[in-house]
Amino acid sequence: MDLIYIALIVGAVGLAFAGFLVVYVLKQSPGSQAMRELSGAIQEGALAFLGREYRILVFFVVAVAIILGFIPHLGWWVSLAFIFGAICSGLAGFVGMNIAIRANARTAAAAEKSLNSGLRVSFRAGAVMGICVVSIGILGLSILYIAFHNATNLVDLYGNPVHFLGMIPGFGVGASSIAIFARAGGGIYTKAADAAADLVGKVEKGIPEDDPRNAAVVADFVGDNVGDVAGMGADLFESYVDSIIATMALSMVAFLGIGMTNLVPDEETAWLLPMMVAAGGIVASILGIFMVRVGEKPAMSALLAALRRGTFTASALTAIFSFLVVWLMGASLGILWAILAGLVAGILIGESTNYFTSYAFSPTRRISEASQTGPATTIISGLANGLFSTLPPIVFVAVAILVAYHFASYYGVAIAGIGMLSTLGISLATDAYGPVADNSGGIVQMVGLPPEIRERTDALDSLGNTTAATGKGFAIGAAGLTALALMLAYAKSVNLTTLSLLDASVIAGLLIGVLLPAIFCALTLNAVGRTAFIIINEVRRQFREIAGLMEGKAKPEYGKAVDICTKHALKEMIPPGLMCVVAPVIIGVVLGPLALGGFLIGATASGFLIAITFANAGGSWDNAKKWIEAGHFGGKGSDSHKAGVVGDTVGDPLKDTSGPSLNIMIKLMSIIALVLAPALVGFQGLLRIGYSA
Repeated sequence: MDLIYIALIVGAVGLAFAGFLVVYVLKQSPGSQAMRELSGAIQEGALAFLGREYRILVFFVVAVAIILGFIPHLGWWVSLAFIFGAICSGLAGFVGMNIAIRANARTAAAAEKSLNSGLRVSFRAGAVMGICVVSIGILGLSILYIAFHNATNLVDLYGNPVHFLGMIPGFGVGASSIAIFARAGGGIYTKAADAAADLVGKVEKGIPEDDPRNAAVVADFVGDNVGDVAGMGADLFESYVDSIIATMALSMVAFLGIGMTNLVPDEETAWLLPMMVAAGGIVASILGIFMVRVGEKPAMSALLAALRRGTFTASALTAIFSFLVVWLMGASLGILWAILAGLVAGILIGESTNYFTSYAFSPTRRISEASQTGPATTIISGLANGLFSTLPPIVFVAVAILVAYHFASYYGVAIAGIGMLSTLGISLATDAYGPVADNSGGIVQMVGLPPEIRERTDALDSLGNTTAATGKGFAIGAAGLTALALMLAYAKSVNLTTLSLLDASVIAGLLIGVLLPAIFCALTLNAVGRTAFIIINEVRRQFREIAGLMEGKAKPEYGKAVDICTKHALKEMIPPGLMCVVAPVIIGVVLGPLALGGFLIGATASGFLIAITFANAGGSWDNAKKWIEAGHFGGKGSDSHKAGVVGDTVGDPLKDTSGPSLNIMIKLMSIIALVLAPALVGFQGLLRIGYSA
């Protein structure tokens, strides 16, 4: 049996397991009538946003597919792969979010029984997202491989042959294109609503978090799902498939006479090996999910230990499965060392992120302490923490690259990214579970359940903040390694052996690449600010004009806040998303492939650094606020708490909008360059400046 059918079967088994989790979650009680009504409002808002977003993206996908079809050496086959990738990415995000918005009230109801029941429901709901992402990803790539890898009649409109390895990056571009808009649009939505709810509710009115009198609360709940479930799922879906595509593209390097043919016995093995490693990771993730359980003591250490047990079990099993894959396929053990380098780097990045963002450790507690002297020192301390936190992840990725290259050259660097992402099924589950737990706590607060129930959901929510921060660190590390692998694949595809810093076009491309992440962040941060400004004024209006609202005698107009968020987030996501798509095309056409290589290096390095800084600064501000709310430095309602809320509000768009979107940006531009590579071979750019090659 062709090995690709094993990957196909594993993908199908993964989807069946996700179906089992869905049945389990939906069998749980949705709670009281009030809980069901509130959950229904969240469902309605989230599905409305995603529906409107996808309708906009249909026009974008069709337009890009038509353009790709007319580019020489690409053609309609690449367009077909592009559309298929976009559909798979959208499907993964939709399925994961669809169960998350149905699990929030069920988690709240389960928490009435016990902490372990609440964790089981919320985590299994998050696991649906994780398993669906990896299963749909490997199924989509397997289908393309089976359909086209032996095809000899693929040609473009001009009669030029189109190779399978030139076609399959189109799948990655489709996935990345959906991801950039989903992550940016969802991030703008969730952080604008969150900022409005916190600033008006906590700071101006002095009412508790998730208070039913606050018109922005339901919009905040909706945002958690469209940003942190659907958006994160699309982000890591494209990382997952792009890492496999990059390794497949680099597989041809093994047969170009540069001393790499000793790594794998034949070209087909080089193509299939990353699929087999990914399939082993799916099986390991499924087994790891069953290891997540906890007792009744609502301690952060017990909850965190439960999730770590699952992820570490999956990592150990992935290492074993990877060894079996390498051995059975007759590949060099150097490839195994490259896989392990990526796997270990991913674990270490997650642990370092946990250290810099969890209130169990001194960096975040120092930010809480700084809040005693006001918002300014809170922000200064958090920003310093975010900048310093870049040290471990960058060192870990650098070491992984060196180890992987030493043992398996360029192919090793690419497959190290697969090693890092091989446990994505459970890693994403620990991240996607957080918004479910957060929503459940809000539902408990809004329907007035007893304090001990809120204590349980708060414990789950606090764990969700920690795992979300860890997940963002993992996603950023994976993005950096994946972007580098894609850049290497691009360089080999256009026959670039070196990028000389004595070449003016390379320097120009490098500087523009360094600049672009900063411009992207400016656009997304301004988008959050503008949208939040409008929602804040709407919430203030409702407190001012609705008689009896502050006294709890009237209900706010939740729907207006949700509608404002939806309209403005969708409008604001377009400029940064289009910039990411257009920029590499312009650089490649105007300055040529050398400049585009420099551009990708600059964007990857700059984007990697900024993304880590933003994610960890935002995560530490968030947990510093929660440390104060736990009763330290004055507790809730104190001046320290208000300073912590301001810090958290500043950090929210950094960690949930701009930072995560940068992951997609650097991968999207690299995969676009790889798709354009066949058309850029031998091309020197319209300006033809500074070429020494």
